[in-house]
Amino acid sequence: MRIRTALPADAPSIAGVVRCAYAGYVESLGVRPAPMDDDYDEKVRKGQAFVIEREEGIVGVIVVISEEDHVLIENVAVVPNRQGEGLGRALLVWAELFALDAGTPELRLYTNAGMTENIALYRHFGYREIERRSSGPFRRVFFSKRLDSAGG
Repeated sequence: MRIRTALPADAPSIAGVVRCAYAGYVESLGVRPAPMDDDYDEKVRKGQAFVIEREEGIVGVIVVISEEDHVLIENVAVVPNRQGEGLGRALLVWAELFALDAGTPELRLYTNAGMTENIALYRHFGYREIERRSSGPFRRVFFSKRLDSAGG
């Protein structure tokens, strides 16, 4: 499985993956999840977007932001018809390697409190909840994962 840096021409496909991946949450949350409204042209331009591509095109995306003391996973999305194949897990493992290569011993991420399956998934992958807070219409759950040189 190859994860590569997104190219400028990928931005519309990335937005499409995100739109499809999050569409099912709009009704249950009562608001569009924030990643649906991000500027993926900008994320690509800043070198923050990475993709998994298959024969049918881009099927997964991760957006990471390097900070001084951690790497923030801002978004992980996989198209619904490819969920359950381990692509999300592969993106999270890739993020660990990305952080370690950058010399950063911690990953952080957040999700909406209404996305309970994501909360369970992140816990399963070794992330620990560090905070819950609201920002406008979003109720967010923040996680952290400390890494070691063995990859987590």
